[in-house]
Amino acid sequence: MIPDRLRPLVEETGPLAGRFDAAGRRLYLVGGVVRDAVLGRLDAQGDLDFTTDATPEETEAILADWAPAVWTQGKRFGTIGARLPAPPDPSASGSGSCRVVEITTHRAEAYSADSRNPSVSFSTDIEADLSRRDFTINAMALSLPDMRLLDPFDGVGDLAAGRLRTPLPPEESFADDPLRMLRAARFVAGYNLAPDAALVAAITTMRARLDIVSDERIRDELDKLMVVDRPGAGLWLLVSTGLAEEFLPELPALALEQDPIHRHKDVLAHTIAVIEKTSPDRLLRLAALFHDVGKPKTRSFGAGGHVSFHHHEVVGGRMTRDRMRALRYPTEDVEVVATLVDLHLRFHTYQMGWTDSAVRRYVRDAGPLLDRLNELTRCDCTTRNAAKAKALSRRMDELVLRIAALREREELAAIRPELDGVAVMRRLGLPPGPAVGEALSYLLELRLEEGPLGAEEAGRRLDAWWAARAT
Repeated sequence: MIPDRLRPLVEETGPLAGRFDAAGRRLYLVGGVVRDAVLGRLDAQGDLDFTTDATPEETEAILADWAPAVWTQGKRFGTIGARLPAPPDPSASGSGSCRVVEITTHRAEAYSADSRNPSVSFSTDIEADLSRRDFTINAMALSLPDMRLLDPFDGVGDLAAGRLRTPLPPEESFADDPLRMLRAARFVAGYNLAPDAALVAAITTMRARLDIVSDERIRDELDKLMVVDRPGAGLWLLVSTGLAEEFLPELPALALEQDPIHRHKDVLAHTIAVIEKTSPDRLLRLAALFHDVGKPKTRSFGAGGHVSFHHHEVVGGRMTRDRMRALRYPTEDVEVVATLVDLHLRFHTYQMGWTDSAVRRYVRDAGPLLDRLNELTRCDCTTRNAAKAKALSRRMDELVLRIAALREREELAAIRPELDGVAVMRRLGLPPGPAVGEALSYLLELRLEEGPLGAEEAGRRLDAWWAARAT
């Protein structure tokens, strides 16, 4: 039985269903909206996906003189997009804005062995369409407007049992779209499901087929996994099946070999624990994912079995940039995540207390990433030693207080030399060139080290520096 909370959506889409019915065609709600309605976790603002026995041309015609806007970019794949007319009563849908929907003709799709794009054939059979979907929990449909639930593959039963299965044999499902192997990790983690043994075996056997999927699609699916509440189970599935080796080999590489002599923390387990401690902020979670990727390359053993990873944050920052670029992340995302990796040990370099100069440099280097850096630093502590964890938390609290105190006295968010380039050239009689840059660097160091001095004092210091430099 569909929960009552779904009824506002059905009422909202009633006019759309009526148009298809008048044209002699059937319309069904499918996918996540049906799954989440069964679970009682429906998002009233979420996407609405429909399937129909109408051809793409028929769907376009049904919408053409009614919907305020229609998009046909996905027409060759059977998908027509549209903006629905605003409902007479905006409260009926929980939103005052017009709903954007996608309507796809019943279809079957499969990748050829060497193609990144699906070849599509259309169908008039809703059950055939549902059989081609990724998992049974997503292979349910709600017939409109009668609200009849179609569940030919027992998705409701799998939700109740906490089980993830494919409608068809998993080998066939993953052959249709290899990205489903990665998507399985998201549903395992996001819905607390146990993957079926046949599904796990198929991923392990077919993992190399992910190679035909575009880097962008893989990146987008990884992002979705990283922002579920607890991504750990999904990440473990990627590692245990070997799928991570195909697109993120740095992750399984963190499973450093343990031995009784050189004891050290399991870096893979630590990394996943850090990810789960952080807020579900996509870039922060990615920084947690990558923060220790430099450890395998920098591990060394010292006297008494001591293990060290000198400069792993520097190596890790470079590795992060390389991997994120390979996955086609935007440059802005790459720089945010790599900078957090570069800086994630900065807090620990100040063992003897924080001078004002150290606080200024920390804030200046973190820039707009300061809050994320502080959270990553806190979450990076996964020790079971309660005293050690408490001490680290106390030190971080002290730093936050120091930053707040300095902010009251100084403009920490905009630390810059107290003279600009024009003033430097005028004072020293210099033309534009490298010497001006050196002078500005000196003034910035002076500002960081001693705080605000005022333009007059900064000018006197600059004169003395320049005179000493000329001798």
